[in-house]
Amino acid sequence: MLAFITTLRHPQNSVDYGRVEQLLQDTLRSVTQQTVEDYVVIIVGNQRPSFDLPARTKFVLVDFPAPAPPTGAQTARAPFVWDKGTKLGVGLIAAMPFDPSHVMIFDADDFVHRDLAAMVSEHLNHPGWVIRDGWMYSQARNAYIRQPDFNRTCGTCFIVPFEAYGVPEHLTEEASQQDIAEAYGERLSQIMGAHRNAESWYREHGRALEPLSYPGAVYHVDTGENHSGKSLTGFARPLDTRMERDFAIAPSRGRASTLWSAFGPIAVFDEVRRLGSRVVRRFTRALKR
Repeated sequence: MLAFITTLRHPQNSVDYGRVEQLLQDTLRSVTQQTVEDYVVIIVGNQRPSFDLPARTKFVLVDFPAPAPPTGAQTARAPFVWDKGTKLGVGLIAAMPFDPSHVMIFDADDFVHRDLAAMVSEHLNHPGWVIRDGWMYSQARNAYIRQPDFNRTCGTCFIVPFEAYGVPEHLTEEASQQDIAEAYGERLSQIMGAHRNAESWYREHGRALEPLSYPGAVYHVDTGENHSGKSLTGFARPLDTRMERDFAIAPSRGRASTLWSAFGPIAVFDEVRRLGSRVVRRFTRALKR
């Protein structure tokens, strides 16, 4: 069984919590369209969603304090890593009764491929996968591009055996945030609250992950709620039936509007600016040699 686990940011640190919930609904539509039922979804947050959750989905309520002031000013990254990591720690504890063979941590605004649970069901003893090649999608533009180095860009990128997280059996879902952090140790900051260097951490701890043979996830940007603030610029591919089928992404624009967004004047301007910046960087490097 594959356990999908995610967290929700504290409402105090959201620009628009209604938007956070809408993004979660879109993501759950993707996650729960798996081609087999051998999966469970765990969500951990400070406020129970206002909508009915899909089947095979469990919400765990926590009362952890907000990691930043109400202004939402992110003066330091560490508090958000702490918040996300400890919530994922609770999610892993909540997944234990389902006896999952593997876990996929996902961000609550991304999309995942419909065949992941089936793949895990066929390889229950597999040492784990890393998604190095995926997609970046903008609902605002209804368009997408390929995203190389996906696992260093997006947190929805690892499928690993449950035992890799060292889930503490002596703790319950009601454990304190401090107890959770102490129980998971360095895993909290290295592979739970953050993802950029997680593959190296796994390798250094004797776990070589296999690159997934197909783009298994979609990094959703331009949402207004991304911590990273990333945006899809330049030319892009209009959303197509393959993406709709494999990731359950619903079109957000009509065909003509999408083509204009993907290839119109703004996209041309961004592409020219991007290429120009690349030329300047190369010229600057050449002068320094």
